[in-house]
Amino acid sequence: MSPLTPSITADSLMSLEAYTKARKRLKPEIIAHRKRRSVRLGEHLHLQFEDEKTIRYQIQEMLRIEKIFEEAGIQSEIEAYAPLVPDGHNWKATVLIEYPDPHERKRELARLIGVEDRLFVEVEGHARVYAIADEDLDRENAEKTSAVHFVRFEFSPTAREAVRAGAAVKLGCDHAHYPSHVQIAPESLASLAGDLR
Repeated sequence: MSPLTPSITADSLMSLEAYTKARKRLKPEIIAHRKRRSVRLGEHLHLQFEDEKTIRYQIQEMLRIEKIFEEAGIQSEIEAYAPLVPDGHNWKATVLIEYPDPHERKRELARLIGVEDRLFVEVEGHARVYAIADEDLDRENAEKTSAVHFVRFEFSPTAREAVRAGAAVKLGCDHAHYPSHVQIAPESLASLAGDLR
């Protein structure tokens, strides 16, 4: 963990009682923050770029939903989610493959095996950076891929510098069954640039 990344510790989290009181006030802010850090790739792929704020919220929500207040349970949630916080050299994202119709979803998840490894970020003037996917566990089998993946895009120092200096960045996929790319919007890019050191 980079010293520049605020770490999430049990002491830095709100108690269940304090969080429950503050939740209504915090929710609109976190929704706006997550929206800025959300990028749609084509019609069916949605990348939610995580940071310390989104992961802290996720942990607080899990503790609230599961009514976890023991130290060991809190630590377990932190250990499950903390690896999704970028470390200054990368972007980390939750990838959602979204098909509302269950039959279409089943068919497309079979066609999209390996899609998570074909996601890339292309910083203007730099080579594509392909996603490193699902480091926690394998999320696909011979029949289908999962509808949820966790990916990391690891940047070179010069690419990080270019992003922070305002270079354009494209998010894309070159999977045979899902060729797509999109320019990351300036507002989203401004937020994501803050993840890089």
